[in-house]
Amino acid sequence: MTQQINRLLAIMEILRDPVKGCEWDKAQTHASIVPHTLEEAYEVADAVETGDADELRGELGDLLFQTVFQARIAEESGAFNFSDVAKTISDKLEARHPHIFGDEDMPGGMKEERWEALKAEERKEKGATSAMDGVAKALPALMRAQKLQKRAARTGFDWPDPSGSKAKIHEEIKELETATSPENQIEEAGDLLFAAVNFVRAHGIAAEDALRAANAKFQKRFRSMEALAGGEFADLTLDQQEALWQEAKRQERS
Repeated sequence: MTQQINRLLAIMEILRDPVKGCEWDKAQTHASIVPHTLEEAYEVADAVETGDADELRGELGDLLFQTVFQARIAEESGAFNFSDVAKTISDKLEARHPHIFGDEDMPGGMKEERWEALKAEERKEKGATSAMDGVAKALPALMRAQKLQKRAARTGFDWPDPSGSKAKIHEEIKELETATSPENQIEEAGDLLFAAVNFVRAHGIAAEDALRAANAKFQKRFRSMEALAGGEFADLTLDQQEALWQEAKRQERS
């Protein structure tokens, strides 16, 4: 394993070489490769969903390369290198699991609370002054909404039961319906989606995962509808399309 890691680091060094390196790789910065890193992370998630081990292996390699790339750019500026990255995460994992790597005993029911307390302490050491600090802005919007809500909930700012967030959804629907300006409509639409995430979170469901699953289900059903139509789906009436939608659902259940 060490041999392959060293090989990858050497390849990255060559790609960034000022003289014989790749023009594209040499031109990249920390910021310019972020979109590629995010894309690779999503492709890992897609590979997991398909259950294809070969595909997952390849996508994990692509994602690892993004880490190596960022570390190489940092090394060139004298900030840190790949070894420092590995050391940092190793130190963090050992510190967050004192019941495994240390002598601390921890009751089973306290593990999540301890984990969150350790992360909160880490954020405080980095200068965090708010429970909202440290929630990455680049996260998908649904995921970030849920994380912000969870942070707020740990301070006690949360509905005592799902009925509160359910009522909030109905309130936001009415406000969106009565919004007049485009700016106000966007604001109210955001409030509605945020309230929906809160309601989903109250049921212990990850909103991002739920919507990903819904997207996949919709895509599958729509393809089935197109196949059932046997021709130009767009030429059908809405009633005909709805009939195909119901048929696609029946085929799924059977």
